[in-house]
Amino acid sequence: MNQPKQPPPEIIMKRMVSGYWISQCLHVIAKLGIAELLTDSPKHCDELAAATNTHSDTLYRVLRALASVGVFAETESRHFRLTPLAECLDGDTPNSVKDLAIMLGEKEHYGPWGELLYSVRTGESAFEHSYGIPFFQYVQENPPTGEAFDRAMTENSDGENKAIAQTYDFSEIKILVDVAGGAGSLIAAILRNNPHLKGILFDLPQVIEKAPPVLKNAGVSGRCQLVGGDFFTSIPAAGDAYLLKHIIHDWDDEKAIAILRNCRRAMGKQGRVLVIEEVILRGNEPAFGKLLDLQMLVMTSGGRERSEGEYRELFKTAGLELTKITPIPAENLSIIEGVIL
Repeated sequence: MNQPKQPPPEIIMKRMVSGYWISQCLHVIAKLGIAELLTDSPKHCDELAAATNTHSDTLYRVLRALASVGVFAETESRHFRLTPLAECLDGDTPNSVKDLAIMLGEKEHYGPWGELLYSVRTGESAFEHSYGIPFFQYVQENPPTGEAFDRAMTENSDGENKAIAQTYDFSEIKILVDVAGGAGSLIAAILRNNPHLKGILFDLPQVIEKAPPVLKNAGVSGRCQLVGGDFFTSIPAAGDAYLLKHIIHDWDDEKAIAILRNCRRAMGKQGRVLVIEEVILRGNEPAFGKLLDLQMLVMTSGGRERSEGEYRELFKTAGLELTKITPIPAENLSIIEGVIL
């Protein structure tokens, strides 16, 4: 059987350098809710435009462009249907990336990437260069941006949380502390999967105010204590394990070590930390973490993805020994386990 002929390198490169054209089309279509309108059957562009208060011919041109890369399919003149890729833009599907497509296309995320050269020249955050303050301060001071960020992170976490709860053996842990655990979706998934466990959800006071409905819906409210505070100051004691998901990668080495040290101070001699992040591998294979690393460069003040060796060094400096890395391949994540040295 003949293999499909690969396009010449210059054509592939043209597709790469124009990649943001596609991401902006996806952002617009996600924001308009087009995928939800096509759930039941294909529809004409006029009907889609009327439902979204948009210009029919222009909407058609966007959908036609996306159909050319497998997102939507034109079934007959100006009629479009969902494809498996397009279904991911439906906010009601389990594998939705709609909120991520919306967030990454907004000016606060898309704009700083236009300043990547600044970050490459200085090693500093393009977001902070553009907006004058750190990203996490910005989202606190600008509720619409903060809400979009929270929705995208929650959407991204659903599959991850289920995989983490099912992959790691929590049987020897009695009290689990979720450090900076947000509204509690991860600890809720773990407690639901491990009836013997008790939990402590720790985050900024204004963040954990959102947790009670999440814990109640999971049926674990009676087994999870809510504690407000700042992980740079102190972390609740008495836990057998301290969970940090997508936290360490937000910070430079100095601040990451400070967080890990506070976990070490809080836990008993037999305690452990469970850092859940991407682990960067050597080689040239496709790796989402290597691109996410650049997102951390652009958006945060010193955040980065790290290799196993870099995590070992962080742990050692914080008084911990990295003992095990458990990959969660489907989610591009690993559980990085450490104990007191």
